[in-house]
Amino acid sequence: MDVLEYTGILNTFQSGGLGGALMLVPTPSWTLPPAPPLDTSPTSESSASSGPSVCGGFSDTYAALCDYNGLSCREEVQWDVDTLYHAGERRCFDLRDFSHLESRELALAVAALGYNRWFRGLCCRDLRLSSEVQAQVLHAVRRSPALEELILDNVGLNADFASRLAAALAAHPDPPLRCLELPRGSLGDKGLAALSQRFLGLPGGLRRLRLPHCGLGARGLAALGRALGANPAFRSALQLLDLGHNPGLLGSPHGTDLFAFLAQPNALLHLDLASTDCALDVLFGALLHGCCSRLSYLNVAGNSFCHRKTREVPPTLQQFFCSTFALSHISLAGVRLPPDALRSLLQGLAANTHLSDLHLDLSSCELRSPGARVLEELLGGISAVGSLDLSDNGFDADLLTLVPALGRNKALKHLWLGKNFSVKARTLEEILHKLVQVIQEDDCSLQSLSVAESRLKARTCILVNALGSNACLAKVDLSGNLMEDMGAKMLAKALQINSTLRWVGGFTGGSGVVSPPRCHLWSHGRSLSWDRNNTTAVGFQDIARAMESNHTLTFMALPLCDLTAAYRSAPERTDSGWQQIQWCLLRNGRGPKVPPEQVLRLQRGIVTSTAEQMLCRLSGRVQAAARGLRGHPGAQRDLAEAQELLREARNARALFPSLAALGPAGAGAGPLQLLLQGVAGDVAKAVDKELEVLLEALLGRAAELCPRATAAGVWPGGAWLGGAPRPRPPLPPGLAPGALLERAGEEIREQLGEVQLALVTSLTQAVVAELLRELRRVHQALAQHLQDPRSPQGQEPSNSTDEELGVDVDAPTLQRHRRCCRRTRPPSAFMGQSEGLESPSPPRSSEGDPKPHPLHFRAPEAQAVGGSPQQEEFGRLPPTVPPYPQEHSCSPHSEASAPPEAGSPGLEWVGLTSPQTPPPQVSGSTGSARLRPPPGGQQPWRRGSALQAPPSARLQAPPRMGAWPPQNGGERGGGAIQEATPTAPTGTSDRSRQLPPPKPQRRQRAHSCDKADAGPGPGGGGT
Repeated sequence: MDVLEYTGILNTFQSGGLGGALMLVPTPSWTLPPAPPLDTSPTSESSASSGPSVCGGFSDTYAALCDYNGLSCREEVQWDVDTLYHAGERRCFDLRDFSHLESRELALAVAALGYNRWFRGLCCRDLRLSSEVQAQVLHAVRRSPALEELILDNVGLNADFASRLAAALAAHPDPPLRCLELPRGSLGDKGLAALSQRFLGLPGGLRRLRLPHCGLGARGLAALGRALGANPAFRSALQLLDLGHNPGLLGSPHGTDLFAFLAQPNALLHLDLASTDCALDVLFGALLHGCCSRLSYLNVAGNSFCHRKTREVPPTLQQFFCSTFALSHISLAGVRLPPDALRSLLQGLAANTHLSDLHLDLSSCELRSPGARVLEELLGGISAVGSLDLSDNGFDADLLTLVPALGRNKALKHLWLGKNFSVKARTLEEILHKLVQVIQEDDCSLQSLSVAESRLKARTCILVNALGSNACLAKVDLSGNLMEDMGAKMLAKALQINSTLRWVGGFTGGSGVVSPPRCHLWSHGRSLSWDRNNTTAVGFQDIARAMESNHTLTFMALPLCDLTAAYRSAPERTDSGWQQIQWCLLRNGRGPKVPPEQVLRLQRGIVTSTAEQMLCRLSGRVQAAARGLRGHPGAQRDLAEAQELLREARNARALFPSLAALGPAGAGAGPLQLLLQGVAGDVAKAVDKELEVLLEALLGRAAELCPRATAAGVWPGGAWLGGAPRPRPPLPPGLAPGALLERAGEEIREQLGEVQLALVTSLTQAVVAELLRELRRVHQALAQHLQDPRSPQGQEPSNSTDEELGVDVDAPTLQRHRRCCRRTRPPSAFMGQSEGLESPSPPRSSEGDPKPHPLHFRAPEAQAVGGSPQQEEFGRLPPTVPPYPQEHSCSPHSEASAPPEAGSPGLEWVGLTSPQTPPPQVSGSTGSARLRPPPGGQQPWRRGSALQAPPSARLQAPPRMGAWPPQNGGERGGGAIQEATPTAPTGTSDRSRQLPPPKPQRRQRAHSCDKADAGPGPGGGGT
């Protein structure tokens, strides 16, 4: 008999329990009789007989079917079911576990489910089923008394299968089916109409119905809507309805019955109508009267807000978001929301006091500038949104104002901003700096940030440089930004000191039950994603070396695109780098976390470095003013106060390490340790008592069941006689009371250490801020005394304390200075070489003026000599200028090497352009390139400049060719470019001055610069 003609198996029951006889009964009207209740008491007879088989006797049934149909029984099928399914309590039979079997063999395994009470579901995804297997699936639906779930995803179904499935359900006297999922099957209107007709007769209805990507149309939707409305069981049973990705399904009037069902009180928790051409203004009106209080998941992505050409927004939209109680995820991705609709949505969420941690997906909604203004206005007052996806909305330059508004929302934890950075270079850098300021705020609530697919290229490093000492972000997505190996290097430097990132992985995913929405993937811990960045084997090795110093990152998603490309070019280096990364991730998941010494050093460098510099500079000014007031009769009180404050300022330098050495981290045998030691003894006694009770119970039950065998007192591992003491069962080393308490103590001490570090940081900031305020006050008082003609100095010093410190000194100011100066890594040298990156702009105030840096000084003589604005700031050199003074000739006889006159302000740094100093010029000969002095007899080291060069730097190697690029207004002279001669120039007032004999190595270096010199200069004849 063929397998398709097989009808059943009969299990006969003997008296007192389940018998082991199996009989094949070729009768089409056979049904499985109900099994009597099984007595599992120790003294029952059934306990001695053969009990029920594993997994409801599936292996026996499968073997009988194979024998009946003349096929060999696959022992691997029996082993997988009896071992894997039974051990994991897996009640859903997954055909993918046996996809390697032939079609007829797989059909026999499915046929066995029709006579099994243990399995509750049948599942198959992405595996095309043959007609034989499909027939046995229908046979199991028709015969099984326990099959509640049928999940067939992308298995090659058609409308004919749906019609036969409806017939199979009708043939079952009491179908137990409660979950029907047929995604990505070509059911069409015919198949859905046949199933809907059968839904009318389901007494218990369905709990889950998923039919996405099934090619459904208006006729099938009308039949489904009538069935859902006509069967009252669906209103109380249906919790999940997924009709998404059926284009045009709800764009016709045939959806009236479905909207009527949604408008009635129902039990829906999960509703997916994505890409069905649904009108959202009508849908939210129906949901408001239906499942508003229970709905937790709503996906209406890819639809239109309204089918009519009207600008009016129905009030039901705001009322729905104001009245919903359990909503946790809503996706409006791809919906072109009008600004008024967005305003109503946000106003409803702002008025809702029941929601929290809502995931709001507004990606690809084309919000642009109008939507950005609405978000800036209303988002700050919304506490219900915990995750916000704003990617691909064309915000671009509007992010300059939108990013600070996002930072003001302290309920926001997860943020997506990718594909919104199509702006010019300078604007892009300003946006990234704004984003860095947001994540560096001490009260920043963001835990995850995604700028994926933004193509930031080298400017990604602006954000990466802020990750090193960031204390809030646990997950970052940098994928799709093309930052290349240099970006990977900067990321490696950030990972070496970062202690908050836990995940380096992608956050993307589909919606629905099978593929959870990407907001659900945040529960995987702290992470980072950096795929699609053109990273080669060099970048992977940089990350691998950095991971050796990182002890907190526990997950990194596989950068498949970059890893594949890197493996093609350098397989060995790529493999070794990735293996090292994986080993470090495994170590971080099991081993200790960041060493406390590393955290202490990092925190001290971030917190106290800037404050100590400010304190030192202000203390120096107070000290200088106090020296000028010695002996002043009216300043003695202020001098005494200044002396006391200076003493405290010196002590404040040791404040942070002294405070950090106290408390849980350095207290030794503190109260917690003493308490744990005391509790360890009590726990050990309790464990011994528990083991005694357990041993008595075990022996009592064994003596009750097997009294003769236990009469001699047999004990595993040796004989135990009645008079001998009972042995104590050994405990595993990890379960000893001391080990348990030691691990608990480590966890508690780690948490206490974090609290201590936060307290020490706050206290140190407060003390230093108070000292700075007092020093400023005393300095101002001393400056007023210095204005007195009776003062020994008799003149007013330059009081630039406010200019140097920039703003008033308090704890928030110190925090802002700390974020600007220490927490963000400075831009690297590579930035600007290939893409013309701008230098980072200084932070701007609300009025738009740049704020002075707290440690930024201006040259006091710059304006006195008429210098250009570019010369005002000390240290602002062009990127190609060497950081040392240069000469235009290597000969010690040259005029440029003459020392300055006595009393001259100093020497000018070479390369700073000014109206008085045209740029030097480069010779164009094929020999060694040289620079000749600028025309007009100007000295390359012009006296009288505000910026001075040290005298010891007179003899240096010549600058590189092209170190001074021609300026627009620079003079080039009227003649051809000439080489500088080695002889000493004439006609200058300083010609008679001679240089001291230089060091031998410097003389040799100078001579090596010009091989055409006629002879050595003075003192150059020998050593």
